Amino acid sequence: MELGVKLASIFFSMILVNNYVLVKFLGICPFLGVSKKLDSAVGMSCAVIFVMVLATLVTFPIQIFLLDANDLGYLQTIVFILIIAVLVQLIEIILKKYMPPLYNSLGVYLPLITTNCCVLGVTVLNVDNYAADVVKYGFGFAYAESLICAAGAGFGFMLAMVLFSGVRKRVEAANCPECFKGLPITLVSASITSLSFMGFGGIIENIFGV
Repeated sequence: MELGVKLASIFFSMILVNNYVLVKFLGICPFLGVSKKLDSAVGMSCAVIFVMVLATLVTFPIQIFLLDANDLGYLQTIVFILIIAVLVQLIEIILKKYMPPLYNSLGVYLPLITTNCCVLGVTVLNVDNYAADVVKYGFGFAYAESLICAAGAGFGFMLAMVLFSGVRKRVEAANCPECFKGLPITLVSASITSLSFMGFGGIIENIFGV
């Protein structure tokens, strides 16, 4: 039961308290570039969730059983980026063949998932945060923790994208001073959205008692 509560706390904390976009400020490029339209924001978010979970599924055991076991930890970044690049290429092929409108709307931001620091950050930080639990709880639970964390981070990315898409529509309809139009008002809106997430601090600990 305690382990289940821990997994639930990881999932919801990644969405609200430790949101990779609005709290850790990773993945800002697609956050600002693809959030103008709701359908593009949701499409990009689904692609990011898929890549995050699948990348973690592959990279975590590679880190534990291959890189760490053979003292090759210094190759982590290169190996992880190569794995992410392959997964993104796979998504590109699928979207181009079966969902051309979404593929065209995402444009250059789809291949940029390869270098999206949000995706790479999830895979790297999962190893840093949960590799020690392999000894404490066993590989299976540590592996589950990393996957739940990746899924939570992905849904947190989606939440940030969808929320900011709505904010940008309101901002574009507003009559703001000329000097703030365009990128300045977008950055101000992003900072206020980020500040709003500070209100979730401590909520996960109070709910789950962890």
